[in-house]
Amino acid sequence: MTNDQTTLILTEIRRLADALDRLAGPPMALNDWDAADCFVWAPARLHLQPVPRPNRVALTLIRGVDHVRDILHENTLRFADGFPANNVLLWGARGMGKSSLVKAVHEDVRSATGVSLKLVEVHREDIATLPQLLDMLKTTPHRIILFCDDLSFDHDDTAYKSLKAALDGGIEGRPENVLFYATSNRRHLLPRHMMENEQSTAINPSEAVEEKVSLSDRFGLWLGFHKCSQEDYLRMIDGYADHFKLGVEHEELHREALEWATTRGARSGRVAWQYIQDLAGRRRIVLDRD
Repeated sequence: MTNDQTTLILTEIRRLADALDRLAGPPMALNDWDAADCFVWAPARLHLQPVPRPNRVALTLIRGVDHVRDILHENTLRFADGFPANNVLLWGARGMGKSSLVKAVHEDVRSATGVSLKLVEVHREDIATLPQLLDMLKTTPHRIILFCDDLSFDHDDTAYKSLKAALDGGIEGRPENVLFYATSNRRHLLPRHMMENEQSTAINPSEAVEEKVSLSDRFGLWLGFHKCSQEDYLRMIDGYADHFKLGVEHEELHREALEWATTRGARSGRVAWQYIQDLAGRRRIVLDRD
């Protein structure tokens, strides 16, 4: 074999190797648990992306949901201390602080106990990769809350089966160091028309509906969030105004806040926060949420 032939063969081998690398995608990333307390799951590289400055508010600023706040806090505290705890579904009205409460409770419990408690957000579209993620997490020395915000499933979506297995199904079960918290506007996570379609086309309609509803049953705690009263809305406004020292007269603050809610057509924690941001911006005050 001549030198030219050898060179040609080596060139072709390198070209094939490069093509295989491109097909294989990016290499698996190294995960550094010490980089942060909150992470986002990136399944393409089996990577936990650190979030050094999470978007959250202090637990003391979340008003109008005292009962569910206390239940979630106690459940999280038990889990952090190594005792049995339940998966939690936070469902109900939009803008009432479901996701804010999860993040705030995580930080409060982590700070109070000193336990290595991590919060890992899993995007809705990555639910099908939960088995891979759980396989990674079961060997870590940390206690981990998996968090999926605005969880729901549409027609012909089969990802809910992966979630059912991850919550407590399968031969191995959920790792004891992992808990699952999810928020949703739907109590049963699936639209009514989807369950009705299943019922009308199934050989045994009741079994089809049971299959869908059983997903919510995998959550040991269902915490409901409902539209807030005017009194609760103004309590939220007062809490933010006092915390950030906005220096607005009580009557003027309430008048503006109610007018703001009227223009939005709703009263909720989200609307209250949006008003506070507008007020602080007009007064050139920086809102430090840490």
